[in-house]
Amino acid sequence: MIKSIFGHNRSALLAFAGASAFALVAALVAQFAYDLKPCVLCLYQRAPFAAVIVFSVLGLVLAKNRPGLEGIFLGLISLSFLGNAALALFHTGVERHWWTSFSEGCTVPPMEGNITDVLAQIATNPVGRCDEIPWTDPVIGLSMANYNVLFCLVLGMLALYALRHRA
Repeated sequence: MIKSIFGHNRSALLAFAGASAFALVAALVAQFAYDLKPCVLCLYQRAPFAAVIVFSVLGLVLAKNRPGLEGIFLGLISLSFLGNAALALFHTGVERHWWTSFSEGCTVPPMEGNITDVLAQIATNPVGRCDEIPWTDPVIGLSMANYNVLFCLVLGMLALYALRHRA
């Protein structure tokens, strides 16, 4: 089954676009339907999925007349997924307090003023904190960032497989 999907350029590009669209929809459902506020690192992890959709569409459209271009887009897709896995691994470390985040949006801003001002600052904060886990799997305790590491590693490896075995 892997070879039938990822051994052919067009089906691989479609599969990567579909997987990325699924990930973005899942993130938006978690955010808006379940009111899980994303942190800055969560938002950063959405960008590679959007890039993969763009690379997939470009690969499908531009490579119709030039089949060699599909390899370039498969390479960009694999880099996007593997880079996203690295970012999600970093986010996992921040969540688990293994290290602190370099991102300014991941720290709590200084709260100044009276209690009304502080409550207003909290209410207007559009994102969650990077070092707090808003949801974990009730069975094995993995966070969304943990799942993103696994998801992107698998997709990155499949993209490398598709690049190596393209037809």
